[in-house]
Amino acid sequence: MLRDIGQKIRQLRTQKGIGLNAFADRLGVSAGYLSNLENGKTDTIQLTLLEKIQDELSIFPNEIIESLDTDDPVNLRLKHIDSLLRRLHNENPKQADYLMTMVENGIDVFHTNE
Repeated sequence: MLRDIGQKIRQLRTQKGIGLNAFADRLGVSAGYLSNLENGKTDTIQLTLLEKIQDELSIFPNEIIESLDTDDPVNLRLKHIDSLLRRLHNENPKQADYLMTMVENGIDVFHTNE
């Protein structure tokens, strides 16, 4: 997913004629980090940075942005975990199943200890 976002960021940034270093400065990140993001070499992005990029480049349609409940950090984390687990499942179903089982069992342990 971040690879696709990174490619979109590079495409829109270059279409607007903004250099990598200049854009990194505007976002408050290093040029190396931005380059890694654009090339899909990073696995994480802070929500605040994603919001800055959205403000600058409008990489997501407004309907998607409006549907995000940024006031609910648990919901955001669950959506992120969902996308990570789905990607892992596509790459290695056994690892994804192991992680999901561990979370399910952990939740069961907490519920029985209440």
